[in-house]
Amino acid sequence: MGAARKLSEEERIAWLRLTRTEHVGPVTFHDLINRFGSAASAIEALPDLSRRGGRTRPLSVYPLARAEAEFAAAARANALFVVAGERGYPPFLRHVHAAPPVLCVAGNRDHADADCVAIVGARNASALGLKLTRMIAHTLSTHNIVVVSGLARGIDTAAHEASMQNGTIAVLAGGIDHIYPPENARLHAAIAERGLLVSEMPPGTVPKAEHFPRRNRIISGISRAVIVVEAALRSGSLITARFAAEQGRDVFAVPGSPLDPRAEGCNRLIRDGAQILTSIDDVMEALKTVAPPRADIFLEPSAPEPVAETHESDREHLLSFLSPHDTHVDDLIRESRLDPQTVSALLLELELAGRVTRSRGGRVALA
Repeated sequence: MGAARKLSEEERIAWLRLTRTEHVGPVTFHDLINRFGSAASAIEALPDLSRRGGRTRPLSVYPLARAEAEFAAAARANALFVVAGERGYPPFLRHVHAAPPVLCVAGNRDHADADCVAIVGARNASALGLKLTRMIAHTLSTHNIVVVSGLARGIDTAAHEASMQNGTIAVLAGGIDHIYPPENARLHAAIAERGLLVSEMPPGTVPKAEHFPRRNRIISGISRAVIVVEAALRSGSLITARFAAEQGRDVFAVPGSPLDPRAEGCNRLIRDGAQILTSIDDVMEALKTVAPPRADIFLEPSAPEPVAETHESDREHLLSFLSPHDTHVDDLIRESRLDPQTVSALLLELELAGRVTRSRGGRVALA
């Protein structure tokens, strides 16, 4: 994985400000760091870049005072912010497309460096599902595997409780200091003491529906494999499984009765290619063959990258190939006949101006 990054407090605050700034998603953050060499330099360049992209009003850069307030709130919760490459930032997550550049964590940061397997499933779990979850989680824990889940009711809670002795990671949809669901207050505190709490949201954030898919991509990104125990067809657990497949993780599903709605999601996963979990040996065998992560997208650049000069004519030319529907960047390069460096620079300016949006798989669309 290479030497751990170590930022000063000032640099870490600059990372937080940049990642919280309007129109700066994880991919754009990565492009800016590579282009300017540091978050502070990127922040200084944002107004000019957004104007070049056609923005008519000033870009809203995340205020220094708000970033400092986040750091203070995290400290009050015995938490801290870590950036990609620092101790406490899960190494496997660093290799995921659109990985969050900054995380807020509380607890034992050594768990982030361990082999991790996620267990997810239904909130309204059956007694059999809960029993099976505890068996799986406990057995993984005895093999020095850290169990990852989302601190929700049902399967998540059982997975955390059964793996607490040797370490568990809870990824939160809200702020690191916001307890949800309320009945898991004691479990939240126990994980903060003996496991690891992880959140990409500001402290104090109350989770909303749109926050849970973001949490789910982190659960799968941290993990080398994902196990789904019970899940309805329209379950958040299936979103986690989809992210896992996109991230190249092994997905295991526990089969169930066709008469139980809580088994429909798992049975569908198996039909679509997920591995049937027959014993914990299936997972242990898969972990032996997990490929090394792809190149680290958050390596510290040795020097700012050379930047292609952009022109208004090229910008309008590129825009003519975009639509409200997603287009792959490779298709834009081929059809526009602009060189890749120019397209990358133009898309960066257009996204900061709020004129295009990026999605998974290197795709962009008109905003």
